[in-house]
Formats: sequence, structure tokens, C-alpha cells
Amino acid sequence: MRDTATTCSLPDILLDWYDTHARIMPWRVPPADRAAGVQPDPYRIWLSEVMLQQTTVATVRDYFQRFTTRWPTVGDLAAAPDADVMGEWAGLGYYARARNLLKCARVVVEQHDGQFPADYATLLKLPGIGPYTASAVSSIAFDLPYTVLDGNVERVMARLYDIHTPLPAAKPELMVKAQALTPPYRPGDYAQAIMDLGATICTPKSPACGICPWRDPCLARKSGTATELPKKLPKKAKPIRHGTVYLARREDGAWLLETRPDKGLLGGMLGWPGSAWVDANDSRPAGQAPIEAQWYTAAGEVRHTFTHFHLMLTVMRADLAGDPSPEMGLFIPAKDFRPSDLPTVMRKAFDLIQ
Repeated sequence: MRDTATTCSLPDILLDWYDTHARIMPWRVPPADRAAGVQPDPYRIWLSEVMLQQTTVATVRDYFQRFTTRWPTVGDLAAAPDADVMGEWAGLGYYARARNLLKCARVVVEQHDGQFPADYATLLKLPGIGPYTASAVSSIAFDLPYTVLDGNVERVMARLYDIHTPLPAAKPELMVKAQALTPPYRPGDYAQAIMDLGATICTPKSPACGICPWRDPCLARKSGTATELPKKLPKKAKPIRHGTVYLARREDGAWLLETRPDKGLLGGMLGWPGSAWVDANDSRPAGQAPIEAQWYTAAGEVRHTFTHFHLMLTVMRADLAGDPSPEMGLFIPAKDFRPSDLPTVMRKAFDLIQ
């Protein structure tokens, strides 16, 4: 089928649509304000992009507001204690992002005088910033003509050009198409416009083709294949792992917790002492209790899904008399313990015994 999309007019059509329909975001400068000379804050753009990786806008909004209220500048964030930042991040998942967030903020302060570099290659050298984030910050914060290719843009490109190569193999082809459309003018607004188009109009299910600004040139709409795209390779079944966590409370209400190692899943996060997480076909690890006590098995179990596996946890509970000395972890006084500081899987364990 002949490619009828004209690259010279598509960006203008989309920008006109965006000027009227741009989503309101706490980190975004609206197009009218940007046209009047208001510049985005690179710190807020970077922070939002890190938070939005693998996470929905609806979830990120509240986290973003809390972070920027508590740490309004990159310097404030760089000076924050690790535990405070990890606690505020709890529930967002993908905790390596939070560790890299702090590393990046500190490098920006120490090596770039607290200013994010307006240079793609230099941004790529910062901790936790890969090609996508570098492109997003370059275009949205500094109005440089770099192409963003997230899930929304992939879907739009696959449908606009009726590309049936399944993801992830299609990514290079989709990037070439997206780069060809990225205009040298208003690239920041264009990047946000095409992401908005995918999020609000060209949605995964039941796309609103009738009101899409790119309705006429869209090849998948003409072919009747829009709802089939983008195609994806079948997902492999996730393995199941299991383990045990131990929740112990002293008479004074203090809870026994540990800070997990920086490397690995939930790295640097506060959590309950426990066993390793092993394949469900293996025997459950034993003898991992952090302190000698009378342990009781809680009714039910914790079930949680990570990116690459499902987890099932047995929860053990103990009430401790006196002032015992644990073999691992530290007692957190009741006044300093906030269940909301725990990662989701650990909070589920706490909720199970309430």
C-alpha cells in the first residue's frame, strides 16, 4: 500500500491539535505559556520522566507533587537522606530508579553546578539516564530536536504507517519513522503532543479514530488494522518464586526491620527480614528467623507480581518480650515507623497481620 502520510504537514496538524487539547500535567508548561516565553524546569521534566517509566500518569501525579513539595530543586533532592527519598518512592516500584535518582541529582550538583546539561551526549553520562530519558529531557526541557519513542509513540507510528513487524523487533523501524516526523521547530511541544495522542486518542483498545487529528493519513485506519497494532511477540510465562518474611514487634511497639542491600531487587528499601526468594519447585528456605522467638504463621499469604516473576510469601509473626537482640535488622520505634515507607510487597505483609 502506498505511504500517503506527508511528513511536511503531519507535525503542524498535530501541534495545532495539541495547542487545544494538551493534557494538564504538574510538570508541564502549557503550549500557550511556552509560546509566551515560559521555559520548563529541567529538574521537573527529568523527575517526571524517571517516575513515568513503567508507571501510569495517574499514579505519578501524587508522587511528583510530594517530591517537588519536599525537594523543590535538584539541590534539595541531592542533599536529602537516602532513607527519606526511598521512603517517599515506596509504592512506585522499580527501586533502582530511586537509587539512580539520588545519584543523578548529586552528580548534577557536584559536577554541573546544579544545572542539568542542555546537551544530549552529556545527559547520557548521568546515572540512570538512557537514550529515551536523554531524548525526553533534551526535547521537552531544552527544545532540542530529539525524538522520544515510548509505548504511546510506538503505537501511533505502527498504526500511522500500518507496520506489522512485532515488537520489540519493530523498534528500529518505528524510530526511523518517528525521527522523520520530529520537526526542528517546537520539538518539545511535539514530543508531548505525540505522547498525548497515544495516551488519549490512539489508545491500545478502542482507539478514537473518528476524532484523531491524523485520521486521514493513517494507513492502519484505511486498512482496518488499527486495533491489531502494534503487534507483539507472545510473552513468556512468568516463573513463580516463594519465600518467608518475619514480622516481629517489641512490647514497646517497635518493629524489627532491615535496609535491603543497595544492589538487587528492592535495593536500599526498608523491609522485613526474611529468606531468599527461590523457585516455587524448590523447598522453602528454612532457619532464616532474625531472632529467637515463638513464631506464628499468619493466615493467608502475600502474593505480588514483579516484572519478571510472581512471588508468594509466607508471613511469620512474633511478639517479643523485654529488649531482645536480633541477629539481623534493627528495631524501628513505633513513632518512626510508617507502613507507607515500605515497598508494596512488604506493606502487603504488614497488612496481612493487621
